[in-house]
Amino acid sequence: MSSARNKANSRIASLRSMLCVGLDSDLSKMPALFRSMERPVLEFNRAVIRATAAHAVAYKVNTAFYESRGLAGMRDLDETLQALPPECLSIADAKRADIGNTSRHYAKAFFEAWSFDAITVAPYMGFDSLDPFFEYDDKLVFVLCLTSNPGSADFEERILDDGRPLYRAVLDKVRSWQRNGNAGIVVGATKAGLLQELRQEAPELFFLIPGVGAQGGSMQDAVKEGADPDRRGAVVNVSRALIFPEGDFRSVEEFEAAVGREAIKLHNDIKEVL
Repeated sequence: MSSARNKANSRIASLRSMLCVGLDSDLSKMPALFRSMERPVLEFNRAVIRATAAHAVAYKVNTAFYESRGLAGMRDLDETLQALPPECLSIADAKRADIGNTSRHYAKAFFEAWSFDAITVAPYMGFDSLDPFFEYDDKLVFVLCLTSNPGSADFEERILDDGRPLYRAVLDKVRSWQRNGNAGIVVGATKAGLLQELRQEAPELFFLIPGVGAQGGSMQDAVKEGADPDRRGAVVNVSRALIFPEGDFRSVEEFEAAVGREAIKLHNDIKEVL
């Protein structure tokens, strides 16, 4: 079994948590006290990590918020990865996929140069575009399946000639592509009922479930519908609702306390279901 998957499942079992902290670290949304620092994004991320480490199973780093800042952002990404607790799953939310040779370099970048445990990828160029990621059978590869955004109806929910919605065709393919249990899918928490349907169809896949918090998904419903038969096999991501608490914070400690309180609340919601 994939060592990344084993790490996540061990953490889920020991903490009774499925919390994934999304580091969508938007400089414009950070408290002013961080923006005055020399490395605001890095210091913000370190504060969030300290505040959530006791409750988190995984951290999802949305690479767009780092790539958009060029070399400075790449340095922050690298040092953020180093700051993550080693017992937690590290996910590069990069949504990569291209022709095989290009994907091979994407996989090498995120699994070797940066040593992430997992990555998000897009399926619509087919197997040859994702095979380089699945070759890393100790990692986790999360394939976009049924996402939480309204635009998912444009393609993912379209009905194919055989009567299946496209997301079900993606699910079937992912089940055949996995190696050593290294496959997962991204399913939005806003897709009530459909999340449960996909879990019933694919009990063996690992789920990454975004959409809780700012997008309106329910943490308890996501855990209840997304967990595998062993009450593991999934992480539920919360980004903005967790890392950007309301308040005029005068110190890093005040900010960490506010993030910590929200992390405890989310963790308790999960415990009630697991």
